[in-house]
Amino acid sequence: MENFVITFARGFGTGGKEIASKLAKDLGIHCYENRILTLASQLSGLDENVFRQVNEKVVTKNGFGSFLKGLPRAKTYIARNEKFVSDDKLFEYQSTIIRNLAESESCVIVGKCADYVLRDKQNVVSIYIEAPRDFCVQRTIEHMGVTKEVANATIAQTDKFRADYYKYYTQGNYWTNPVNYDMTLNSARVGIDDCVRVIEDYLVLKGYITRDMIKRD
Repeated sequence: MENFVITFARGFGTGGKEIASKLAKDLGIHCYENRILTLASQLSGLDENVFRQVNEKVVTKNGFGSFLKGLPRAKTYIARNEKFVSDDKLFEYQSTIIRNLAESESCVIVGKCADYVLRDKQNVVSIYIEAPRDFCVQRTIEHMGVTKEVANATIAQTDKFRADYYKYYTQGNYWTNPVNYDMTLNSARVGIDDCVRVIEDYLVLKGYITRDMIKRD
């Protein structure tokens, strides 16, 4: 089968990252999130010709996946407490990494406007995960060990950052617009594990995977 990519956008505290990670594990493929941003940050400081050489060397030998393995993984929750400030050069490098990943391997990519960056490709399934605020607050309290007030503020600030980020880099599109995605799931109603199964069923239906490719514990 040809490579395929599943992109995830998610509200903070919805369990979207957990769903993405479990899906990738079931399918035996990599899940990429903030390591993409780490690499883009490193490369954005390089001369364009140096980046092109690194780009070509990595893609032709092992693919970006192998290059990203050595970078640190993000913690379970990363909150954005700052206001969104655009960095077009960083986004350009980030987008290059995402497109190269899509060319070199099947994978899951979380955030980074990946659905928009890969919008012209046929082998991409885009997912949006959302949930009611109470559900997100409770998960944030449990995972971050914070008060209800801090959880609410963190969710509001992070979702505002993600919405502004998406709107800027997609030329005015809305992050929560269901038309942007193949599927929108309410993780509170469906459940974390069942969201994974629903997505896997969709991938089978579309012919990206077969049942025997799914390896659940």
